[in-house]
Amino acid sequence: MSCHTEASQQVMATRHWTWDYKNPHGGETLGKRTMLNTFCIADQSNEGFCQACHIGYGWEDDSFDFTAETRVDCLACHNSGDYVKKGGWAGWPNESLTDLTRAAQNVAATSRQTCGTCHFYGGGGDGVKHGDLDSSLFHPQRELDVHMDAEGLNFSCSTCHQTENHDVPGSRIQGAAVDAHGAIVRGSQHERNPATCQACHGDTPHQGGSHATRLNEHTRTLACQTCHIPAFARGGVPTRMSWDWSTAGQLDAEGKPFTGLNELGHVIYDSRKGDFLPDENVTPRYLWWNGTTTFVTGETVIDPSERVLLNPYHGTPGGDDSRIWPVKLALGKQPFDTVHNTLLKPQVAIPGNDTSFWFNFDWDKALATGTELAGQPYSGEYDFVETAMLWPITHMVAPSEAALDCASCHTDGGRLAGVEGVWLPGRDRHRLLDRFGFGLAGLVLLGALGHGAMRLATRNRHKGH
Repeated sequence: MSCHTEASQQVMATRHWTWDYKNPHGGETLGKRTMLNTFCIADQSNEGFCQACHIGYGWEDDSFDFTAETRVDCLACHNSGDYVKKGGWAGWPNESLTDLTRAAQNVAATSRQTCGTCHFYGGGGDGVKHGDLDSSLFHPQRELDVHMDAEGLNFSCSTCHQTENHDVPGSRIQGAAVDAHGAIVRGSQHERNPATCQACHGDTPHQGGSHATRLNEHTRTLACQTCHIPAFARGGVPTRMSWDWSTAGQLDAEGKPFTGLNELGHVIYDSRKGDFLPDENVTPRYLWWNGTTTFVTGETVIDPSERVLLNPYHGTPGGDDSRIWPVKLALGKQPFDTVHNTLLKPQVAIPGNDTSFWFNFDWDKALATGTELAGQPYSGEYDFVETAMLWPITHMVAPSEAALDCASCHTDGGRLAGVEGVWLPGRDRHRLLDRFGFGLAGLVLLGALGHGAMRLATRNRHKGH
């Protein structure tokens, strides 16, 4: 900081530091610090474990001083790949695993390695959360991601997420679903998000004749990712499609926790966390999105008779501000208060703590402690409710030759079968119009056959001439 005199203050003004912000659409406080999810459920009361991915030192509870510049961890992002911050250490580096002097003497620019250390392993493991971010992107081939291809363009994360004053653009919480303003020089216009496809490719990315013109017309309806990311979790790392906390706590015959694997060697049960459904090469779901998202919080009253969507995406079918986007739909089952009908924030992960579920397998203690530390009302009565969460798919961009073809959507039961607000030839039809069209085609065919028959029947009439 004696040289980079403004860096720590810049960092402390970002969401990477605060882990929260005010939702401009709903007004609620969001961010990792307060939000609920279908994976680890909540950060609150689990700070000492989750903050291994915070860019600071020593965040154990609400007493953490967010104004202390000496708590900013520059090496969390600017290390050369041998800097380890482990769960349970409240963001402090593990000196038994890291040579701090060597790390400080090998400061580096950010890379897929440094960003991926947190973002590839979010939600409790490699590829668990996002589906389009996992360790296969450390050194991907062109078929997996045409931009990050280690032998090709070799983009780092910051190539697209062009950062100014340590503020990283691009967010899955409030996204830029539409950026129809033409190509820009990334980072040159502060009101624009430089992490969009259009920032480089513009509004008419397809070149070459009438076919390209027709494809460019699709950009008024489809996000680029819809065609150019045909599937996620394509790099050999499965993503977690469901997480059922209600089955957690089972022990083996010796009374010890255990894990269960499927035939591919992927974890499908963990005594600490419950049942999982891992999957690879997953076809996305598709929906209209204008970048606006609302969220269920710890104060939101839910209807436990229905699956609770934690983050509804908003968009108007056919609207100028909306596009059809690919998403991952992650299912969950997590505790809720049966009296208040609110989702609960349990303490699960603090090592050696008798109130943490991972170390006592006691939901009563975990929920009582977690809700108290989170400042959340709790009646003491709980059950489990089915939940779901959406994640935008925007990485693992396939080469153009592997993009979806016309028949992927323009057919009965195609990719966009359940998406309303768009007329798809091949999928949609009007019965009377079809009858008229086929009838007209039948008359034309009948006329052609009749004409041909007459020509055949009279072929010898003028043979003598």
